[in-house]
Amino acid sequence: MDQSVEYEILYIIRPDLADDAKKELVERFDSILTDNGSEIIESKDWAKRRFAYEINDYKEGIYHLIHLKATDSKGIDEFDRLSLINRDILRHMITKVED
Repeated sequence: MDQSVEYEILYIIRPDLADDAKKELVERFDSILTDNGSEIIESKDWAKRRFAYEINDYKEGIYHLIHLKATDSKGIDEFDRLSLINRDILRHMITKVED
């Protein structure tokens, strides 16, 4: 019996980050999840969008969406902790996908 739970993580990357640095950031945060036992179903750039209000002096950001399965919250917790202190990630939100 599979005890994994599905999650979605949406995070906003600052818009002035170079393409190489953005790719490296996405790979690093994807590997934080997979190294801690999560299985990534999909990890994709969603869109560059304008904000309703400024966040850290930015008027827009690059939204990135991850859909994953996790058997425990270790990877999710580590992602949450590290994204809070990473200057390239403006905001993030983690939600559990309900059936």
